[in-house]
Amino acid sequence: MLFRLVSFAAGLALSTAALVQLEPEVTPHNPELSSWSKVEPTHSEKKIHLHVGLKVESENLANLEKIFWDVSDPDHASYGQHLSIEEVRDVLAVPSTRIEKVRAWLQGAGAERITLNPHKDMFEVDISAQQLERMLHTKLHEFSHKEHKNVVITRASAQYWVPSDISSHVNIVGELLQFPNPRSSKLRNLKGSGTWPNECDSGSCAGLVQPSVLNKRYSLPTSLASDTASGNAMAVAEFQGQYFKPTDLQKFSTICKQNVSVAKIVGGNSNSAGIEAELDIEYIKSIAPSIPLTVVYSSAYSLLNWVNSITSDASSPRVHSVSYGNDEAQQTSRAFIAQASTAFQKAGAQGISILFASGDQGVCGREGCGFLKKKFHPDFPAGSPYITSVGGTNFAGAGIGDETAWSGSGGGFSDNFGIPDFQKDAVAGYKASPDAKLPSSSYYNNTGRGYPDIAALGGTKTPYCIASNGFFEGVAGTSAACPVAAGVFARLNGIRLSSGKSVMGFLNPWIYKNPSVFNDVTSGCNNEGGSAGFTAVKGWDPATGLGTPNFEAMAKAL
Repeated sequence: MLFRLVSFAAGLALSTAALVQLEPEVTPHNPELSSWSKVEPTHSEKKIHLHVGLKVESENLANLEKIFWDVSDPDHASYGQHLSIEEVRDVLAVPSTRIEKVRAWLQGAGAERITLNPHKDMFEVDISAQQLERMLHTKLHEFSHKEHKNVVITRASAQYWVPSDISSHVNIVGELLQFPNPRSSKLRNLKGSGTWPNECDSGSCAGLVQPSVLNKRYSLPTSLASDTASGNAMAVAEFQGQYFKPTDLQKFSTICKQNVSVAKIVGGNSNSAGIEAELDIEYIKSIAPSIPLTVVYSSAYSLLNWVNSITSDASSPRVHSVSYGNDEAQQTSRAFIAQASTAFQKAGAQGISILFASGDQGVCGREGCGFLKKKFHPDFPAGSPYITSVGGTNFAGAGIGDETAWSGSGGGFSDNFGIPDFQKDAVAGYKASPDAKLPSSSYYNNTGRGYPDIAALGGTKTPYCIASNGFFEGVAGTSAACPVAAGVFARLNGIRLSSGKSVMGFLNPWIYKNPSVFNDVTSGCNNEGGSAGFTAVKGWDPATGLGTPNFEAMAKAL
């Protein structure tokens, strides 16, 4: 839709020109509904790093998606025949005329660094705040998080606009309107009540989940010859301020008798303690101690920046764990979803497995269910059909044994994605189960993609013992479950590589074709203390997926 504007509500003077609003369905920041508060206008000279997603012809996108599904399906002749970066680029085939037109627009706006990614479907741009405001006819502000006061991000405080002749070539300039959700401090400093032996030499770990607990529950061998398979690697994603102290990793290794180290850092590290980062690192390495770990750090909360970096690097690890997300309604626009979906498909087509935590607020999400018109709030990216979503569980008893759904584990049905083929039977089976006790149909999208796909320990009854800032403490959340599951699949990749096979790539088709290799979880509900939620039942459910890993069974099914 075209507009002729003489002035803009934010007070920016515009010359009369035809403009098109991008991401029009995303409303500007609302302080009453957001966990972020506007602090001050962004300084005019501040350098902003952002991404400009280019449009790709629909037939080319359809071709990429077909390849994505084919190479990910264990029953397809193309299974494991992953593409190179250059081959994906050729599938997308973004016209050079489009690339140069957008490049010229960015140059004309004063951008200092304009870099085209190897797939030629996204620009990375460095530009001053003042120049960006003029380019997009918007206003930038600094925002601080209400719970994490030290976390400050730059976002647009109003909608943004581009010239009409550019709008036909650009999907999104982002992430200017997306607000992330940092980890809640309520999931820290927790005590455990487990009755298993304390195998970490610290009294603070007593009753908490430790590496030995995970190894026993998930049938993980101490070591396998395949763990050192050539070319195998794994990674965790960390965002603003989530650094790690090597001394914390050393302390955890010594006290809990592990070999926790980081082989490679992308994006830098400040040698300061970040709970999220150290949880990820200490437990993905506890699960897969012999597999090299990369930490991919981004100074901004930017999903597009992260996924662009891993898909643009031919040497990127084949398994990535991400403890990041937000409610679909808070985080996304159609353009943002489309851009992220393409990026996830590029990753899968290139043989990269991506696992996301399913969220820590149960079915109601970050926004809550509401009082008058109750509505569940599914998570993104956890609700995307192009990634693997990991929920959280607790032990049902005081010892190591059967698990139950954690009430805070994110799960449900997407409002943006339909049910993918790989889970149609599983979802139908759940809805037909008399034990499901389905909530009112008005609460959720009955035709949406169900998530999570799998789960692992992560609930507040069974917090993990981690070393951070020189001390040990209990930490819970699906942010704990996700790196554990990722470490399991990294070891499975090692088995395949040592046998001369390809890595697994996008995991979900394999997961749903092999439901028996998971420990089924059949009790609990992710209602987070509310009156409604999804109940765990036999088989797949939108609280724990197909269940938790059984490594011995998974290895035999490869």
